[in-house]
Amino acid sequence: MPYITTKDGTQLFYKDWGQGQPIVFHHGWPLSADDWDNQMLFFLQHGYRVIAHDRRGHGRSSQPTHGHDMDTYAADVGALAEALDLRDAIHIGHSTGGGEVARYVARHGMGRVAKAVLVSAVPPIMVKTENNPGGLPIEVFDDLRNQLAANRAQFYREVPMPFYGFNRPGAKTLDGVVDNWWRQGMMGAVNAHYECIKVFSETDFNEDLAAIEVPVLVMHGDDDQIVPYADAALLSVKILKQGSLKIYPGYPHGMLTIHADVINPDLLAFIRG
Repeated sequence: MPYITTKDGTQLFYKDWGQGQPIVFHHGWPLSADDWDNQMLFFLQHGYRVIAHDRRGHGRSSQPTHGHDMDTYAADVGALAEALDLRDAIHIGHSTGGGEVARYVARHGMGRVAKAVLVSAVPPIMVKTENNPGGLPIEVFDDLRNQLAANRAQFYREVPMPFYGFNRPGAKTLDGVVDNWWRQGMMGAVNAHYECIKVFSETDFNEDLAAIEVPVLVMHGDDDQIVPYADAALLSVKILKQGSLKIYPGYPHGMLTIHADVINPDLLAFIRG
């Protein structure tokens, strides 16, 4: 399996398929590159080169004790882009991966990035602060940490229910999707997943969003129970220089998986536009 080794010795697993303009996919917490299976196959079949990596501490990548912060995540993507000589690339990030995209494009992507997409993404900042009164209280994230530390395997059975909106009245639970979420999560390191809760909730991306020069599509479901759209997508698009917004009525956080038939063509239209 292909890996690159970063300056601090961390090995990052990645997939790299096809020819043409590169599209780089950035996964959410606590998942892996496998969360992009549907999109990678779709865009491979439409003539693109598709790339996805497992973030450090996630999936098949190394499980170091250090580097679980957004600056390092973005630097890791920079190392991958340099190793693969990625240019004119489209970067698409989901949830925590959307934050990773914002920081990478702002700080490392100069001359390498054509466009970006933030899907159900955590920017500008999730936690409630004096400057972000609409955010979620820190106690919400403390509770996530407590549940993860107490029984990660059971916790990862429960998270997919609101993640995909399977807890809504009349919703049909897709057992394979839940099992695959659990599988991906349990592949990673508990220490990395614990530290990443602070990363996705407390990292401030306001300056990153303001610094991005390329066109950015912001996509979010208005029934997202994980990253509420009003304090995320609606604020991010106001900060971006070339931001466009698409809100999906009734769609959950995991809309890339269960509504890929809608999301994928919209992504393709933005990339080709």
